[in-house]
Amino acid sequence: MRAPFRKAAARGVAFSASPVLAVQLPAWRSKLTMFVIFCLFVALAVRAFWLQALSTDFLQRQGASRYARTIELPAVRGKIIDRNGEVMASSLPVKAIWAIPEDVEAGPDKLRQLAQLLEMPLPELKKKLGSDRTFVYLKRQVEQEVVDKIVALEIGGIHTRKEYKRFYPAGHIAAHILGFTNVEDVGQEGMELAQQSSLGGITGSRRVIKEGLGRVVEDIGYIREPRDGRDLTLSIDGKIQYIAFTQLQQAVDEHRAKAGAIVVLDVKTGEVLALANMPTYNPNSRQGLTGAQLRNRVMTDTYEPGSTLKPFIAALALEKGLVTPGTVLDTPNKISIGPATIGDSHPHPSSMSVTQIIQQSSNVGTVRMALKFEPREVWDIYTSVGFGQAPRFGFPGAVAGRMRPYKTWRPIEQATMSYGHGISVSLIQVARSYMIFARNGEMIPLSLQKLDHPPPPQRVISDKTAQQMREMMEKVVGPGGTAPLAQVRGYRVAGKTGTAHKLENGRYVNKYVASFVGFAPVSDPRIIIAVMVDEPSAGKHYGGQVAAPVFSAVAANALRAMNVPPDASVANVIMPAEPVLESM
Repeated sequence: MRAPFRKAAARGVAFSASPVLAVQLPAWRSKLTMFVIFCLFVALAVRAFWLQALSTDFLQRQGASRYARTIELPAVRGKIIDRNGEVMASSLPVKAIWAIPEDVEAGPDKLRQLAQLLEMPLPELKKKLGSDRTFVYLKRQVEQEVVDKIVALEIGGIHTRKEYKRFYPAGHIAAHILGFTNVEDVGQEGMELAQQSSLGGITGSRRVIKEGLGRVVEDIGYIREPRDGRDLTLSIDGKIQYIAFTQLQQAVDEHRAKAGAIVVLDVKTGEVLALANMPTYNPNSRQGLTGAQLRNRVMTDTYEPGSTLKPFIAALALEKGLVTPGTVLDTPNKISIGPATIGDSHPHPSSMSVTQIIQQSSNVGTVRMALKFEPREVWDIYTSVGFGQAPRFGFPGAVAGRMRPYKTWRPIEQATMSYGHGISVSLIQVARSYMIFARNGEMIPLSLQKLDHPPPPQRVISDKTAQQMREMMEKVVGPGGTAPLAQVRGYRVAGKTGTAHKLENGRYVNKYVASFVGFAPVSDPRIIIAVMVDEPSAGKHYGGQVAAPVFSAVAANALRAMNVPPDASVANVIMPAEPVLESM
């Protein structure tokens, strides 16, 4: 093979001209190859510049996502306390159990133990862990004792997170005032909902670095510090709340009623001292709740108040100078207004004084007074005490009731509304309306929060009229009245019974709402108590039989709990053989 090379060299032929070294490819191909290689180097340089100079932030974020985490720091929800400083709602530290499904490494035995600790069926746990999500909650609000056992299993990919669970020491006794929070600790009902912005606080967060197993190896620092919620002091008195709840529960059970409600107000300040409903629920354990249990009937349910509205017609007649407490009116058993007939359920004297009309709850006597007014005048007295208007004291769901504009009233409608039919109100509205009798003719706003100073009053009727009405309403609870069972030993009390047929599908049926609204002591009123019992079915259905005894028991205990001095002899209670039953 080397002989040709030597021959070519001997003849003086250049080495580069050797036929062996002759290029067989065209020149443009080599130039193209060099150009492609050059372009690749340029692309690599551009990519390097892009990554090193222009995409630094993006790459750092991508890297940080592999090891850096933002941990949410929940704020501690504010406590709810009663006016005496007793805790009614507080937040307890618990843990949430969560997982990164693809990181979970556990054998069948550990999975079975984990399912037992979480109180979860094993198939459900496997379904969650088989998810393609990067984050899944296994269970929220787990007690620390259980969390410790789960951590001891040392299952990779299972993590815990700090959170809080709301606890209500009073349980079902104050459920409708407090409401409750959801699993995210956000208010859903009651004052928990109404004061969410104040109680909830602001959640914080901080940045940490975690290693592959999820353990924190470095704390970078706060992004935002959490701000705990503010404590809320209610106007509620825990002792009076317990008294009101237990007495209402006893009445509902005794009379086999569908439901019941009670509210206690402070006459001096307008603060709500107690509020209870039946049926109720336990906010600490809310499985299987029904709408009937959740309803705050004091605020959200309306009913025809019946005879509890009669004192407002008498007060208007006194205020206008049309009658005096001793003015005698004709009170036949029945009167006709157009084609309609209005009567009293029980016989009364054919003529009665205004005082007797209120004492014995005569429909006819009340209508006699009501028809002396223009519709606007009756409408004014009702609206001035809050009927037809939603109470404005920051409680969710409080209703306005129903009262049609006076311009559309017919005489029969004005007549029936005078004794509480054809108008609907809530129990809290009726309780507040009696402020004008207990506060010498003045009205003040209500509050569910403890007040440092009472709000400014607004006059509705004169001091003289209010005093006259107190004297008349005190006779309601005495012999010859409709509510002797409302008497309280050692205290003078006043009030008015109410019994109304229920309206279903546009017709009145033989179902009743029994109610009583009163205040005590008469010499210097301190509390107003309104009681409503819905559909009593044990044989008695009049307000004086069903609701008045609840008032008596609650007033007696509440006045003593408030250290209100007696204003009567302990022998002041006089029970007649048979109380007078009010007309419906």
